[in-house]
Amino acid sequence: MSTSSCCTGLNRDTSSSGVVPLARKTLQAARPGRVVHLPGGRVPVGTDAPLLPLDGEGPQRMVEIRPFAIDPFATTNRDFADFVAETGYVTEAERFGWSLVFRGFVPRVMPDMLSPEGPPWWCRVEGACWDHPDGPQSGIAERLDHPVVHVSWNDAQACAAWAGGRLPTEAEWEHAATGGGTGRYPWGDAEPDDTFLPCNIWQGRFPHDNTAVDGYAGTAPVDAFAPNGVGLFNMAGNVWEWCADPFRIRSISKAAKARNAQGDRLLKGGSYLCHRSYCHRYRIAARTGVSPDSSTGHAGLRIVYDL
Repeated sequence: MSTSSCCTGLNRDTSSSGVVPLARKTLQAARPGRVVHLPGGRVPVGTDAPLLPLDGEGPQRMVEIRPFAIDPFATTNRDFADFVAETGYVTEAERFGWSLVFRGFVPRVMPDMLSPEGPPWWCRVEGACWDHPDGPQSGIAERLDHPVVHVSWNDAQACAAWAGGRLPTEAEWEHAATGGGTGRYPWGDAEPDDTFLPCNIWQGRFPHDNTAVDGYAGTAPVDAFAPNGVGLFNMAGNVWEWCADPFRIRSISKAAKARNAQGDRLLKGGSYLCHRSYCHRYRIAARTGVSPDSSTGHAGLRIVYDL
């Protein structure tokens, strides 16, 4: 087991994909008009002014993509419950028997919940999973329109395939997140703070004092906050979103080669735990990576469809 970024907690060792063939259902057909169609072409990815260069945010490059459709919302608990009900799918968190929960959501933190290898704000909680997001005592009845969490990359792949879609590439995700603009964020270049609240991130002093000025200490409904220029909601903050790509740093340094060799998968967008003081990863070019069987209380997915 190895450590990951401060945002994403611990990686697990993975020995199998956990993805099994599943019956498919096309959410796009079931919900006509829900998806947003985006053009293809050569699109910029990354930045030439990285804030976290060790994450591989730069240099900016041009990537050719094909036209695609994207869900304006992250996959919700309601969506994922439909997937599980139809397929009987069991997530990796359920099979491991535990997942990582933010310490502030754990009623009683015991020493054996904490790992000396990982950030102290993550707790290993037995029984935490997608429908018990804060542990066995919690549920999703009041969070059906919130994004599903505690899904690994393998789980996300399986859900997307069942929906008749797939996970986006990093180039597709960034192209969608810009919303036709050129800013650092989906809404432009203005930095969020305690008065400008365009997304669900941490307010206050991380990790001890969350003022929740934006109205949410944890996840928010997937349609909270204003959409970007093409109608996509929460492309920054709320939950990290898995992408199809392996996590790669474009560098020949030994550190980059070692990081690339870990076999991690890419996440984009940041989450409700991001704050400028320690994790300024709710920018479009920001990125992180963890092992494909990792699950946490702030990572979910968004589905794209080939046209």
